[in-house]
Amino acid sequence: MGKVCAIVGVGPGNGRAFAQRFVAGGYQVALCARRQEIVEAEAKALGEAAAGYVVDATDDRSMEDCFRAIEREQGPIDTLIYNAGNAKWGTIDDIAPAELLPGFDVNVAGLVRATQSVLPGMRARGTGNIIVVGAGAALRGRPATLGFAAAKAAQRSAAQSLARQLGPEGIHVALLILDGVIDIETTMARMSDKPKEFFLAAAGIADAAFTLTEQDKQAWTFELDLRPYVENW
Repeated sequence: MGKVCAIVGVGPGNGRAFAQRFVAGGYQVALCARRQEIVEAEAKALGEAAAGYVVDATDDRSMEDCFRAIEREQGPIDTLIYNAGNAKWGTIDDIAPAELLPGFDVNVAGLVRATQSVLPGMRARGTGNIIVVGAGAALRGRPATLGFAAAKAAQRSAAQSLARQLGPEGIHVALLILDGVIDIETTMARMSDKPKEFFLAAAGIADAAFTLTEQDKQAWTFELDLRPYVENW
């Protein structure tokens, strides 16, 4: 069996692109999401190299059971890509404090759950990759991104804490800062006034993620920001 990449948060866009890229790179991929029909469809499209698993990123037992099943059926997990996300959009005039909590549960606590699930195996082997999919909102809050920016900023800090602790153990933790609108078909149709160059390429994101897993450990990247070349940043 080849190396295994577990992707938490699959579906159209970068989740699908991650799966396609890692299969092309010789990995078995475990496709994890909340909805059975999504993981089944995505796994079927990839063939024998992929399998689907239902997981709730907000539930400790669900995460543990998911990763035990992956290891039992596919083998030790070499790479974890944490792509799950959730947030409440709106300004201070729109959001109640309690509405911020689900975003933290998925973006931060979910990352911790997934990491704790793969960590024993990675530690035993002294190697592994954990790639966290973040956003430009982690670096700058705007009025209408109050909930999203807060959750992603907290996720970035959590990822940095993980990287500083786990790096010396041989486990590479890296954060992708996605600064742009991903080229999902439904999104592009909704924003039909925008040229193709406006959108952030999911395939390019996946290529960057794959490259992170192949870096020399004497030259590891923690934070990598990705944006379209026309982005005004």
